[in-house]
Order: sequence, then structure tokens, then C-alpha cells
Amino acid sequence: MSKRETYEKKTEELILPLIEANGFELVDVEYVKEGADWYLRVYIDKEGGITVNDCELISRAFNEVLDREDYIDDAYIFEVSSPGLLRPLKKDKDYERNLGRLLEIKLFAPLDGVKEFEAELKSYDKENATFVMDDEKEVTIKRSEISLIRPAIEF
Repeated sequence: MSKRETYEKKTEELILPLIEANGFELVDVEYVKEGADWYLRVYIDKEGGITVNDCELISRAFNEVLDREDYIDDAYIFEVSSPGLLRPLKKDKDYERNLGRLLEIKLFAPLDGVKEFEAELKSYDKENATFVMDDEKEVTIKRSEISLIRPAIEF
């Protein structure tokens, strides 16, 4: 397991009870380098959306845990944020929430000569996702072949 994966997993284990105790949902944890700085980001959500006060509550409480546990070797910036409207689908619950919705899909390799398209999510399981294309044709794609999947912006 890489350093990034280790830090993300440990953060998720430590922060999940705090998030759930406050009635929020843990959407994602990421440890990324941007420019010269490392960022530890936690994305939370709840029915009706997350407020700045919600982010501040979790941030303050988890800063104490970070200080106590001290498991990240690098200097980093800790952020708690809402995932935003265009957050990528990563977990089964993200797929469930987006059933029947139009999604933007990007593939690692072309499918019928196309790497990027929009389609409606019809169904999914652990391995695959089935989409309905504009022409009503259904296509099933392995989830591991999807580089990015998120809600499409409709105008």
C-alpha cells in the first residue's frame, strides 16, 4: 500500500465515527500533492447539503485527532469540504444516488472509438455499470475501465 493510500485509509478510520456522530456522510478522503504542498482533504455531505459551519465543526474536532495520532510524516494542509455538485462517483452509494440520471463518462481506452460520452445510468453492480445511450442502446462497461464518472451538466 502506498503512503497516500495508507494516510487516506487511516484518516477514514479515524474520522468516520466523528462524521457519523454528527449525522453526516463521508464521501471521500484524499491525500494529494498540489504544487509544493500536500493536502489532506475530507469530503462530507448530508441531506440538504453541507454548510461552512458543518465543515468547521468536523475540521476543529478532527484537528485534535490529527495532533494526537500524528501519523502523517509530511507537512500538509487539512481541509474539510462539501463534495460539490459535480463530484465523481466512487462508491456504490454514489451510483445508487445517480440511477436514472445523465452522467459524464470518461474511459481509459476508447469504446467503439469514443473515450468520452454522456449517458443515463440504468444499473450497476460491483464490477459493471450499464448505461442508456442517446439512441436508446444499452452499453455495459466494467467500472475499472472508467477513468471518471460524474453528473453531467444539463443546460
